[in-house]
Amino acid sequence: MPRDLDRIAVLSDVHGNLGALEAVLADVAARGITRVINLGDDAGKGPRGSAVVDRLREVCEADVRGNWDDFLPRLDGAAPPEMVWWRDELRPDQLAWLGAKPLSHDLLLSGRRVRLFHASATSVHTRVHFHHTPEEFTGMFAATDLTGPGPEPTVVGYGDVHDAYLETYRGRALFNTGSVGNPLDDPTPVYAILEGVAGSPEPGPFGLQHVRVPYDVEAELAVARELGMPRYAEWEQELRTAVYRGRAVTSS
Repeated sequence: MPRDLDRIAVLSDVHGNLGALEAVLADVAARGITRVINLGDDAGKGPRGSAVVDRLREVCEADVRGNWDDFLPRLDGAAPPEMVWWRDELRPDQLAWLGAKPLSHDLLLSGRRVRLFHASATSVHTRVHFHHTPEEFTGMFAATDLTGPGPEPTVVGYGDVHDAYLETYRGRALFNTGSVGNPLDDPTPVYAILEGVAGSPEPGPFGLQHVRVPYDVEAELAVARELGMPRYAEWEQELRTAVYRGRAVTSS
């Protein structure tokens, strides 16, 4: 009989939204999935970064560093007040852990080499959008100082842009997990599931899907109001509409 396929949940960009994270983790558990990997940006923007960091540390077998994870621990006294609020919502041990997270994570699944990182193979601060150039696509599969040396991956997954998609081209697959806590393509939290034979160098069945999980948006917004979280209006707009705060909203 063929071996049962392993399944791995890949999350990203929770951004302090504990309600969305718990809804996604409940869905992961209901599917019988026990392996969870997170692609960074655990805190910031949302009200409960500290609780989110603790929860992710409990459930994730790997958690790579995002841009918020990278800069929050390094903020100084000249930082904007809202950034200081999100930094100070975290404990010193959490800030140290965020800043020390690995930059990428590799695994082997049904003969496919899978590489996971936050934003790009170049830097946690280099953004690659859904609408990208062929050169940007190719660059996501390159070996760099961020990824380290090693065999070139055939599947690359990332987060950062909060926009879930899957693109395949000439034997390569590039996917974005979307965002659990701050989706900007659809207001519903989304994560990815990888399916295959874990650790096997032999070609075998392989699957990749996105799953959207509804949650109680109003309860999460109430927490942000109660805590006096800065930039609440922008956060509310994004959670309700998935319209990025930097994008002008016009009425027709």
